[in-house]
Amino acid sequence: MSDLIAVAYDDEYKAEEVRLALMKLQKEHLIELEDAAVVIKDQKGKVKLNQAINLTAAGAASGGFWGLLIGTLFLSPIFGAAVGAAGGAIGGALSDIGVDDDFMKDLGESMTPGSSALFLLVRKVTPDKVLDDVAQYGGKVLRTSLSKDKEAQLQEVLSNRGISLEEAPSET
Repeated sequence: MSDLIAVAYDDEYKAEEVRLALMKLQKEHLIELEDAAVVIKDQKGKVKLNQAINLTAAGAASGGFWGLLIGTLFLSPIFGAAVGAAGGAIGGALSDIGVDDDFMKDLGESMTPGSSALFLLVRKVTPDKVLDDVAQYGGKVLRTSLSKDKEAQLQEVLSNRGISLEEAPSET
């Protein structure tokens, strides 16, 4: 079962920066993401949703391949590819995996202009190593499916940007 984590940032580009950092950590097998989407509310108040995977394009490519293959068998490869691509694009557009788009847009409406949010569905994670890398970006936890204790710990790490009280420089 995956955990939902939504974190808001005061900068329009920060959520995308964190998503790229998490993709790098995923290549290192420190985190396994089911979905990672970014919501941006620009200075004019318009909400934009940036998905990690474009299902329409993926469906069109897959459908085009299978349509070409089947069309070749029936001596009409161009027609088969066109029909397959159209069918795949429709199928991709209608399927929705990961975090619900309406949920992300609703939360995006409540954000302040000039901000962004990162929505993650996390399958597996090595928390200490991942938090060390993403704590530097800060952020405010909007919603999670984590326990209250784990959510509070996550917010504390993000608020302190990974610096524990023992490591913080003293102000004397």
